[in-house]
Amino acid sequence: MRATRALKSSEIAVGDELPLFELPVTSTVIVAGAIASRDFMPAHHDPVFAKAQGAPDMFMNILTTNGYVSRFVTDWAGPEAMVKSIKIRLGAPAIPGKPLRFSGRVAGKSEAEDECVLELEVRAANDLGDHVTGTVTLSLPLG
Repeated sequence: MRATRALKSSEIAVGDELPLFELPVTSTVIVAGAIASRDFMPAHHDPVFAKAQGAPDMFMNILTTNGYVSRFVTDWAGPEAMVKSIKIRLGAPAIPGKPLRFSGRVAGKSEAEDECVLELEVRAANDLGDHVTGTVTLSLPLG
């Protein structure tokens, strides 16, 4: 799904749907994200510990989720997009064997000076429910 060219602001309208993205969630994806973000909480690498805490398995940390939300919107918008903010709420855990399905839509669009600012509603869900919901604000050059 990665954009090979930058979207032009003139090509985007409120209500546009972002292309769906499915992330295969594996133990490696979860552990690599935790290590990369220096989150050594055992629930992010030890399934026995996570299950003892009441979780169904080891689960993805919020920093990894944030990274995938950013990837989802910038893969759509292209290399000139700049993420201004990510505001998300976590829900169901992202665990091995349950792919995350990302979806989103353009909820707002404004133009100021030399940039177009987009407000995007995003969601990623698996068989357990919504893993993450929220909004992302990003900007693109006018064009």
